[in-house]
Amino acid sequence: MPETTIEDTNRRRATDQVLDVREDLEIAEGMIPGALHIPMGDLDARVGEIEKNRPVIVVCRSGNRSARVADALNSAGFAADTMAGGMAAWQQAGLPTTR
Repeated sequence: MPETTIEDTNRRRATDQVLDVREDLEIAEGMIPGALHIPMGDLDARVGEIEKNRPVIVVCRSGNRSARVADALNSAGFAADTMAGGMAAWQQAGLPTTR
């Protein structure tokens, strides 16, 4: 499964899609600016909201859920990476978040 670093994600977020698959309570702690929020459990019903012609970077708290979602999206014809370390690493590095 393709993986990207928090630094690469920060560079790529201007052109690629960032998909946050955390739950609503986790989102309250902050999201990557411009990210699309679709909780992992809602993905099947809402996959149409993700553009198939743009790369997707999948984000969760630590990287476990995002890896599973990235695998599923790649199997469905998307170009998806998981962000290593998740939002825990992103926030620890002091990268920007929005509420």
